[in-house]
Amino acid sequence: MREQYLWCKKGDAVSLDNHNYLTIAENAVQKAKAAGAALAEAYLLSSKELLIEVRRQEVETMKLAADRGLGLRIINHGRVGFAYTTELNESGLARVVSQALANSAIAEPDQFYTLPEITGTYPELAIYDPAIRAATVEHKIDLALAMERAAKAFDARIKVIESAAYQDAEVAVSVVNSLGLQAWYKSAYCGLYLSLVAGEGEDSQTGFAMKYSLQLADLDPAFIGRQAAERAVRMLGAKPVNSQRATVVLDPYVAAGFLGLLAPALSGEAVQKGRSLFAGKVGQKVASPPVTVVDDGRLPGGIAAAPFDGEGVPTAETVLIKDGVLQGFLHNTYTAAREGVRSTGNGVRGSFKSTPEVGTTNFFIRPGQVSSEQIIKDVERGLYVTEVLGMHTANPISGDFSLGAAGLWIENGQFTRPVRGVAIAGNIMDLLGSVDAVGNDLEFFGGKGSPTLRIASMALSGS
Repeated sequence: MREQYLWCKKGDAVSLDNHNYLTIAENAVQKAKAAGAALAEAYLLSSKELLIEVRRQEVETMKLAADRGLGLRIINHGRVGFAYTTELNESGLARVVSQALANSAIAEPDQFYTLPEITGTYPELAIYDPAIRAATVEHKIDLALAMERAAKAFDARIKVIESAAYQDAEVAVSVVNSLGLQAWYKSAYCGLYLSLVAGEGEDSQTGFAMKYSLQLADLDPAFIGRQAAERAVRMLGAKPVNSQRATVVLDPYVAAGFLGLLAPALSGEAVQKGRSLFAGKVGQKVASPPVTVVDDGRLPGGIAAAPFDGEGVPTAETVLIKDGVLQGFLHNTYTAAREGVRSTGNGVRGSFKSTPEVGTTNFFIRPGQVSSEQIIKDVERGLYVTEVLGMHTANPISGDFSLGAAGLWIENGQFTRPVRGVAIAGNIMDLLGSVDAVGNDLEFFGGKGSPTLRIASMALSGS
């Protein structure tokens, strides 16, 4: 059966699949209004997650977790009260209403707190593959086992499988507010992840690969196994290079990691709190012309795609940096009201236990026209970076970073030897401004994605 993702006004008919959740959410809103709330919003989330880990062709761990609950937000004269409950019966809803009202009474007033009033329709998105639920646990175990087998068969130097896992999750989201919004959707994703160690003599190197998708049929365990193994084997014998300035090529995984540094800085909330290095730079050049950064909550195939955000605002494609020029920021309803603009549909919730914060959805650098092979072929001398260490230490407010790096050395357009034990340091703004080539090989790692990026020159600290 095809899932429908719809918007409907209070009183409109809804499908049997979502009727119960919407009824519960609407009941909570009605109770809040009856108790004196000027505005009320109920967010109901039901989720199930499965994790299967295998080792040496046997199941090592299998975890099935389920969670369900309702978060209630009420607004009285600019004062926000929030509470949540996992008890969805009449008494549970009555208690959560009482707690939210009590919390609002002691909150500081803020004129910009409001709820969205939606007047259009949501897009229909292919974000639920029934094959994920229909597949047997045995089939999902077989996917993980096949991935492990492929890795071990690739090369005898694959010594240790550190983690071989299958994972999937399914969520159903309902949002109802007192301004007439009533909406529901269901989504699911699945994925495979593998990390391993290759060894030769005293040397050992790690490799990994992953694939997450909205479609079960997209998972290719043999390819993921070989990819992880190849990445480990090619690094055997890695040594530092001399300290120097050189061209640096970031593979998609590493580039997506750097993109993660940009996400907080492109939030309207960070700008308003004085914590963004992009504050006051809309319309200015902040990157080189090949760089375009996009957040797209309705991206086909995107893991984070949904018809609406955690407040019921329709998701959208938001171009944040276009051809190197800053276009704007991501907003939820609150930050948009403070800025005098419209929400971009980026009111993201981690669960029903939290209020909607500004966050990214499918966040990526738009691919260019040149292949990664050609990008490397055009490098006279440089480092192809496949791994960085310490990304969590980078400063998202200043943009400064100093990271350990590993990869493959390039001479005259060819990979010559593996490199480890070097460091790269700088500022994310300088890095963006030095990008001189963007590949056509956009790859996503969860909700963040990037193609291959070439940096014209960076300082490498080595031996």
